[in-house]
Amino acid sequence: MNTTTIKQTVFISASPTEVYKAFVDPKMHSAFTGSKAIGKPKVGGKFTAWDGYITTKYKVMVYGKQITQEWKTSEWPEGYDPSELSLTFTPKANGTEITMMHAKVPEEQAEDYRMGWTEHYWEPLKKYFKEHHKFFKKK
Repeated sequence: MNTTTIKQTVFISASPTEVYKAFVDPKMHSAFTGSKAIGKPKVGGKFTAWDGYITTKYKVMVYGKQITQEWKTSEWPEGYDPSELSLTFTPKANGTEITMMHAKVPEEQAEDYRMGWTEHYWEPLKKYFKEHHKFFKKK
């Protein structure tokens, strides 16, 4: 059972707390992805996204700074443990740098998830904050 780690860094024109909330608040998550998300934003809480395609369990939550989850999809290969997803939110001028580390990803699915993060998360998140929120301005 070979696994790999996906690392991506992206800039979002919103504050770290706004970006954090977009990931953990089911209504905001549904709004930016365009697909149903449900769950409880607390350590030990479960969260599903994309109409149940993604299921997670929160392991670490530091408001506006970090989220770590157990993560898998409905297409997860049998016998594989959940992957570990870590999102870190770093304040930058006029926005937030997200560093995503997605560890223990089944190697045969890694390329699909690499593309999926960009297509289904980073691009819609950028669009959401551009259209629905004022840009974060550093004081």
